[in-house]
Amino acid sequence: MLTRIDHVGIACFDLDATAGMYRRVHGFEVAHEEVNEEQGVREAMLRVNGTDDGHATYLQLLEPVREDSPVARFLARHGEGVHHIAFGTGDVAGAAAEIGAAGVRVLDEAPRPGSMGSSITFLHPKDCGGVLTELVQAAGEGAGGAE
Repeated sequence: MLTRIDHVGIACFDLDATAGMYRRVHGFEVAHEEVNEEQGVREAMLRVNGTDDGHATYLQLLEPVREDSPVARFLARHGEGVHHIAFGTGDVAGAAAEIGAAGVRVLDEAPRPGSMGSSITFLHPKDCGGVLTELVQAAGEGAGGAE
């Protein structure tokens, strides 16, 4: 059902400075950058490595673009740091249904658009050991798709 760690989301105040630190210290380059208006963030995906299922693992840097965004609220409460972990799957709706049937609250009624054309849904952190957890189906992954 879950095939990889897709990414670790990291909340930051200054995306460019944080990406620069990861470039200098670890050699990671920004593979993709976008603004997600719905979630109120500017984000950058830094590719860490490839995975056995043909996709990749990333660090996702998240900088709020609005004071009322979930990431802005997270930063106000906790400061910079790990915001969530995301697991990859070939069927985000199916994985969410299976995990929901095991008693975990799924926060989205249906998968919604995510980074780089993916489909995503979130799981309640209180049901996941205190960790906000995201399920990600990469663009083209799953039934009928090839990336």
